[in-house]
Amino acid sequence: MKLEVEVISKEIVQPSSPTPDRLRHYQLSFLDQLTPSIYNPLVLFYPEICDSQANKIKTSDQLKQSISKALTYFYPLAGRIIDNLSVDCNDEGIPFSEARVKCQLLDVIKNPVPCELNKLLPFEVHDAEEFLLGIQFNIFDCGGIGVGVCISHKIGDALSFFTFVNMWAAIARGESKVMAPEFVSASLFPPRSLSGFSPSIPRPKETIITKRFVFTASKIEEIRGKYADYSSLETQTRPTRIEALSAFIWSRFAAATDVRSRPDTLCAILHMVNLRTRMEPPLPEYSVGNLYSFATIVPSMDSTGESCRNLVTQMRDSIKKINKEFVRKLQGGYGHLDHIKEMAVRDTKGELVSFSFTSLCRFPLYEADFGWGKPIWVASTARDIKNLAAFMDTVSENGIEAWVSLTEEDMSKFESDEELLAYIAPRSL
Repeated sequence: MKLEVEVISKEIVQPSSPTPDRLRHYQLSFLDQLTPSIYNPLVLFYPEICDSQANKIKTSDQLKQSISKALTYFYPLAGRIIDNLSVDCNDEGIPFSEARVKCQLLDVIKNPVPCELNKLLPFEVHDAEEFLLGIQFNIFDCGGIGVGVCISHKIGDALSFFTFVNMWAAIARGESKVMAPEFVSASLFPPRSLSGFSPSIPRPKETIITKRFVFTASKIEEIRGKYADYSSLETQTRPTRIEALSAFIWSRFAAATDVRSRPDTLCAILHMVNLRTRMEPPLPEYSVGNLYSFATIVPSMDSTGESCRNLVTQMRDSIKKINKEFVRKLQGGYGHLDHIKEMAVRDTKGELVSFSFTSLCRFPLYEADFGWGKPIWVASTARDIKNLAAFMDTVSENGIEAWVSLTEEDMSKFESDEELLAYIAPRSL
């Protein structure tokens, strides 16, 4: 549904204690340098927290005081980036906005429109130039709230995002002991000269539409069975939920947009892969930074069931290659940069159709209890990035939400695809 949001106040929240001099210069890692200056956005929804003026004031103060304390642990977030090389941890602080949303919370949850949810965020998603973190505290007419959070992707990946949010929540609910984050990425992936390369995601000339497609657990199992390989008893394999949905979404996108009619165009599927568990020794989850890479495959240009089974195998094999040896080579750096430059050039020339998949499934998405209980829904938002699918767990019943961003023309074809429609839940957009 369309949202009417009025921002009624803005202020800057600073860390509750100053950052020590020895920590004031935070070095970005090589992987941080390669990450575009965009925000990771989420909105966390809680029911009937602010049902009186006193509770509104209490909740707002609780959030600001706890975030001030959390910034002493996540001190780079209160600083400012310098020349894509480092962060001046100067404690200048982060914006905290309070807004009124003129509707009922449940109406938004029952009929969410991704581009409207962006109004609940403190920033434009693609404008992460000054602040590294921002919070918007949204109060609905019913007293429910939506906490809109934007963290610069320059500082960390999705798991870093949840590490921060869940620590902030733990402080807010009065936990006396919290797990401090570890900032180790620059020591593992030292910064390098990018030789004039500017990491960016250019705003597309076409209008980008983001829509949310919900797959129930039973439909996911049907898709997994559809792409399972039973060619031999010794090698029979059943894809994971993410492998199966990635293959399915790619196949429906390829069929709906007829990519086979463009024989001179290279197709590439990219999967974002968490590096923490693939290092020697493995890193803890609370290691902060852009500790991810991507696995790339070139898919078959037909969309038969057999090709999708092959696609699942290719996906699995490419992800397996993101191993300890891959990480060691990545720490060397320059081959990875050359690959990114080559992909960027081909994309600029229109020679590449890439589709990126990122999964937040099984991440601690619904653990942020600020003292009011866990969120009843956690939402992504619209993004101006074409050919992107972000997977998130549904709040219950083991389903998956796929937030898909395509050009307006491609989305019109994709969302009308009959086979896609046969598998998504009726409440999908």
